[in-house]
Amino acid sequence: MLSRKTGGRRPESASLKRIEWRGSSLADIRAFPQEARQDAGHQLHRIQQGRDAADWKPMATVGAGAFEVRVHVGGEHRVFVVCKFEEAIYVLHAFRKKSQQTPDRDIRLARERYRDLVAERRAP
Repeated sequence: MLSRKTGGRRPESASLKRIEWRGSSLADIRAFPQEARQDAGHQLHRIQQGRDAADWKPMATVGAGAFEVRVHVGGEHRVFVVCKFEEAIYVLHAFRKKSQQTPDRDIRLARERYRDLVAERRAP
């Protein structure tokens, strides 16, 4: 049943793409400082709405369609995401960035989770 408050339109939450958390990504975001956690959540909500995150860049080294959401509050934090699949937005990895260059271990972990995701989607 539609609410009168929405003017007969679908509620916003009904049109949001769901988020799937891979590995420890949810726990990793929960470990961010409060401001960074809130901003990461806000950026993921923008992506759920079909909009771009405020600051992002493609991460082809992780996999086709993967990108890095940059969070600049409470330090530097990164969230690796894939949203090219119809069914969901996949959060592959989240971490605090402590140096100019993204550590290889973080890229390797995200790449591994990306490969696992693609393999799972292909399985009957």
